[in-house]
Amino acid sequence: MTASSHLAEPQLNATPLIDVLLVLLVMLIFTLPIATHSVRLNMPVGDLRKPPAPAVRIEVTYGGDIYWNGEWVDSIESLSPKLVETAHRDTVVEVSAENRAPYERVAQVLAAAQRSHVGKLSILPVAER
Repeated sequence: MTASSHLAEPQLNATPLIDVLLVLLVMLIFTLPIATHSVRLNMPVGDLRKPPAPAVRIEVTYGGDIYWNGEWVDSIESLSPKLVETAHRDTVVEVSAENRAPYERVAQVLAAAQRSHVGKLSILPVAER
């Protein structure tokens, strides 16, 4: 016997390689449907040269006060006739609330707009006052 015959021959252990490949395959199976998922949106098409529709801005402050284009409104009941009048015109109603405005007050404004059949309602980011 020679000295080289006593040395063990290295063997390739394929189990860790197969484990890694299976993990990669499972990750691919989970992420592929998410990557191929799409949402179809019907975006409005219009003339860019046409001026935008006039807008009315309603702001709700931290104290629960309501402002209609900067003018103080004392109650939701006083706001409703203005919203009804706006609903009959091609006017956008923009609702904006301060960071800590009472949720109930904002919900009342949105409900009044819904009851008045306002067709174009936009909710804006936090109002700066």
